[in-house]
Amino acid sequence: MDSKQLAQYLEATDSITKPWLLVQLRLKKLQERRDTISEDTYANELADIHQDLMNLGEWWRSIEDQVF
Repeated sequence: MDSKQLAQYLEATDSITKPWLLVQLRLKKLQERRDTISEDTYANELADIHQDLMNLGEWWRSIEDQVF
């Protein structure tokens, strides 16, 4: 699945509000651009995505049935 297909899936399933899926979309887009950007740019963007993922924390605790 490429980033366009993933984005369409997120829209079709009303999953735009699920931050962990948006992280996946960002990762997929970065993966697709990897050959066209420098290693430093790639590492910086990957670190930014990772930090955003870590900032999500465990917000889903006790509401797993509602959000997954």
